[in-house]
Amino acid sequence: MNRRIVRATAVALPLVMMAGLAACSSSPAPADVAASDGEPVTGGTLTYLEHQTYTNLYPPQAGFYPNGGIVGNIAARLTWQDPETLEIEPWVASGWEVNADATEYTFDLRDDVTFSDGTPVDAAAVKKNFDTYGLGDADRGLTVSEAINNYASSEVIDDDTVVFRFSAPSPGFLQATSTINSGLLSPETLDGTIEDFGAGNAEDIIGAGPFTIGGEKLGTEYTLTAREDYDWAPESVPNQGRAYLDAVRVIVTPEDSVRIGSLLSGQADYVRYVQAFDEARVAQAGIELYAPQTRGVNNNLSLRFTNPLLSDIRVRQALVAATDAQEVVDTLFSENYPVATSALSSSATGYKDESAHYVHDEKKAAELLDAAGWEPGADGIREKDGERLALTIFESKPQPQSKQTLELVAQQWRAVGVELNVKPGDAGSRAADILDPLKTPVSQDMVGRSDLDVIKSEYHTENRNVLLSNDAELDRLLEVVASEADTDKRIAASQAVQDYLAEQAYVIPLFEEPQVYGAAPHVRGIDYESVGRPSFFGVWLQEH
Repeated sequence: MNRRIVRATAVALPLVMMAGLAACSSSPAPADVAASDGEPVTGGTLTYLEHQTYTNLYPPQAGFYPNGGIVGNIAARLTWQDPETLEIEPWVASGWEVNADATEYTFDLRDDVTFSDGTPVDAAAVKKNFDTYGLGDADRGLTVSEAINNYASSEVIDDDTVVFRFSAPSPGFLQATSTINSGLLSPETLDGTIEDFGAGNAEDIIGAGPFTIGGEKLGTEYTLTAREDYDWAPESVPNQGRAYLDAVRVIVTPEDSVRIGSLLSGQADYVRYVQAFDEARVAQAGIELYAPQTRGVNNNLSLRFTNPLLSDIRVRQALVAATDAQEVVDTLFSENYPVATSALSSSATGYKDESAHYVHDEKKAAELLDAAGWEPGADGIREKDGERLALTIFESKPQPQSKQTLELVAQQWRAVGVELNVKPGDAGSRAADILDPLKTPVSQDMVGRSDLDVIKSEYHTENRNVLLSNDAELDRLLEVVASEADTDKRIAASQAVQDYLAEQAYVIPLFEEPQVYGAAPHVRGIDYESVGRPSFFGVWLQEH
């Protein structure tokens, strides 16, 4: 994975320290177990600064990176996806069989795996997990996992064998069993409502992973504590025992200057969300930068064509031509953020280069708007039948420099006579307005998952549906991706979706989004799952 690309220049921010971090430096590994450079040692507490607080720990809602950073470390999965090769390996499952059309999967389970409350991870527990994630429970607010398609039922064959059946081919299911969205939780945990998985209830979420959760301070802090009895890591993982760290103290630190200042001063060991403008300063201080890619749907602008202002394809094509993604990257980001050339990342399976559709051309944009009947008004913003061509978008706080990105795009669009109003991401009306194409005709979106199904997760009307689409043809194309058993045909189906999104000017790709982390040199064994969420299992602290 591309982890250590550093920008050549950066803008320094003032160093503002948070007093509460003064006592948060790492606890070193015990001296009597210290080893030579390169040899892992056991012990110590890592201080990790997270950009945002988690919102919910129900695995199908763990796509939000702060959620996934917890679920991925407390919940083992049936399988493991190697983050380098992307191959699927056994984890809680010892093996599996898939029938010819991918409508039936049989998993054999290890017999030595337990949840942190001591209950066994047996076939009955696994069945309950996937029945919950695959079917959902509307009465309890538990949504169907976007990673699982066409789920029908499951059957316990014996204590260590479970069969899953699907109403249509589900070729992405094997990879889905490796994702955080399929994290295995105890049967008792799964009896809760969606509110029981929310903030303030972290200590009640029981998984089968290498850590447990404790010490939660609502919205500000929690601790991941190593399980002494954890002994079922995937075979390819170097650490085959318990986690090396005793604990990870996670402190929510929204302010960039505080997060980076704490890292540079040694008050924190490891942070998520090093902004591009801080990369050079961090690297020059001897801090390691890591930038694993998210390998899914790129950071895009979704043009919601059910809004009358965007229903004319010529208007959407004009906005595509008016957008200069290269300027966005050159102005705001670093080499860790390649310019996007399709809805999908170039590191995603099934990627197709659609750059011919995404050429910046102000003259073409103006001609298309002229042809669509939009004429410049007195203030330069185009009008038609007494209506201004004014669109609204909300800042997306989880995404890097969203406000600055959207404001730059707004300048680019204004040059051709289109107004883009950027609303704050914490606006009280956002939750409702973002789901209304009349109020929010443009949205900034991305999703990470290293499987072909990721494109369906983002755009299908029964999944995230970021376009707020009513396009039956788009749904049909997406369903082929999720239901075609032949891998080559499935790749072709994904590429057909990328063609369609580009041809219809439904999305404007901006950049391929990484997760950028910084870690002090004494933090060793850093690794990530396949789309850039932190795995603390192999991390250890070298004496310093």
